[in-house]
Amino acid sequence: MTDITIILFFGFIAAFAEIIGAAIVLLRQRWPRKFQEYLLALGAGFILALVFSELIPRSFDAIGAIAAVFIILGYAVIHLFEHTIVGHLHFGEETHHDVMVSKIASLSAYAGLFVHAFFDGLSISVGMHFNYLVGLLIFIAVLLHKIPEGMTIASIMLSADHTKKFRLWASYSLGAATMLGACMIFILTNVDVRITGIAFAFSAGTGAYVGATDLVPEINKSENRLAPIIVLIGMLLFYGTLRGLEIVAGIHTH
Repeated sequence: MTDITIILFFGFIAAFAEIIGAAIVLLRQRWPRKFQEYLLALGAGFILALVFSELIPRSFDAIGAIAAVFIILGYAVIHLFEHTIVGHLHFGEETHHDVMVSKIASLSAYAGLFVHAFFDGLSISVGMHFNYLVGLLIFIAVLLHKIPEGMTIASIMLSADHTKKFRLWASYSLGAATMLGACMIFILTNVDVRITGIAFAFSAGTGAYVGATDLVPEINKSENRLAPIIVLIGMLLFYGTLRGLEIVAGIHTH
């Protein structure tokens, strides 16, 4: 088990990265599209490698075949919130000025990102509670897309012509949602280990959604031929990080 203070620390770093991403946009107000594409591509590759090589196998190890149900449920819940309850949402949508101009649309997108941010923090919390090294890998995966996520919400609020105070509030609250998810560790420490395994499988499903449904489609829309290569680099980064952590920290995932 990992100390709760350590888990909350990593949750705070992830939340702070979201605010930094928003600050980049709010201070400069314009930023090269390629910058976001490269970060998204790197994050997508890392997350997908993490989900399929670590999170899904570990979920089955923890709770058996029933893990498949909770993995699918995790995927479905994020999809439900982002595309049904709060309307169509995807990363980079702030660039479509003919769509993301109304305040209602911007609030809809914000609601989807808020739920998404909460599950990011929850994934970190569950991962570190279950296995410290796996938790670190989840943290890195989350961190890689937190800055572009922060840039996304700030850009949406700019295009919807919200006040500066409201733009700041939106970015801060997404960071708070990430921390709220991380704080779920206080509940996880008092439940049966099997419940933790279920939460872990659920996190695997949300991670699969983020990588395959949120990030990769945005990368595929790009005419930049370097972006798909960076997805592969993200996957290689995952394996390099995994082996590096095992060697340096002497921790093994299996």
